[in-house]
Amino acid sequence: MSPELANSLDGIQVTLNAGGMNTINIVLAFVMFGVALGIKPRMFVEVFKQPKSVILGACSQLILLPLLTFLLVLCLGSWISPMMALGMILVASCPGGNISNFMSSLAKANIELSVSLTAISTALAVLMTPFNFWFYGNLFLKVSPIATDIPYLTIPLWDVFKTIFILLGIPLTLGILTSQYLPKVAEKLKKPFQWVSIIFFIAMVILSFWSNREAFLQCIQYIFIVVLIHNFLALSLGFGVASAFKLSRPDRRTLTIETGIQNSGLGLALLLGTNIFAGFPPHGGMLVITAWWGVWHIISGLSVATIFNRSKKY
Repeated sequence: MSPELANSLDGIQVTLNAGGMNTINIVLAFVMFGVALGIKPRMFVEVFKQPKSVILGACSQLILLPLLTFLLVLCLGSWISPMMALGMILVASCPGGNISNFMSSLAKANIELSVSLTAISTALAVLMTPFNFWFYGNLFLKVSPIATDIPYLTIPLWDVFKTIFILLGIPLTLGILTSQYLPKVAEKLKKPFQWVSIIFFIAMVILSFWSNREAFLQCIQYIFIVVLIHNFLALSLGFGVASAFKLSRPDRRTLTIETGIQNSGLGLALLLGTNIFAGFPPHGGMLVITAWWGVWHIISGLSVATIFNRSKKY
């Protein structure tokens, strides 16, 4: 990538007033609430009777994906800008995406395992998301030859904790309680919330980048390839880990989807709603990577789920 193109990309500015940011946060919280409507406490009991798949899925998503993403951004070198690299690390640090359960259902995967992994990664995101981003982000800034003149990455822990807790923790708890004590209401709301999550994210990306559409379109071919490679790595990681440990076909499908579908909506909320990058250079590359990841993993997730649905081999 040429320096001019990188500067054009990183120079993209997405600004939202308080009302716009509040709208995004509220809708993201409702989306997470919708995910939790499918979670019943008894699911955890059944899944943890044979915890091998849960442990492997959590390790794949929370430990291996951030590590392999760090290695990937080093391999890509000057083909990406430092801000694009940090965007990839941020996405890999986020918990499982809020549409992974829908994808698992379409793929004829283990739904109980999918829901459990989503709940576990979401609950641990309060700690793991800021830690992974801080650790691998600073490691990248320290060792990469392209990350010159970029300040040390400090994480405003309370700010990030508060954002993640409000957007994920509270809706998750309320959704589980609704599922447990108002099962008929939860069943009626579950499907509409799944489709709302897909429609909302695409609309959010379009509206956020509309004022910068020329710069975005100029760089989309590079963004497309980078996100394609990164998402393929995530999907392959889940499939590879499950295959290496000889998990059942439904569990293998679940780990593939859970590792490949990330909650990039949370990444955007952190970028736009916190002061993580106060004093940083322009970081439009992070915003574009995170936003396009959210669009692309819907496409790739549906494609992989369809292949699984029609295949008896995988």
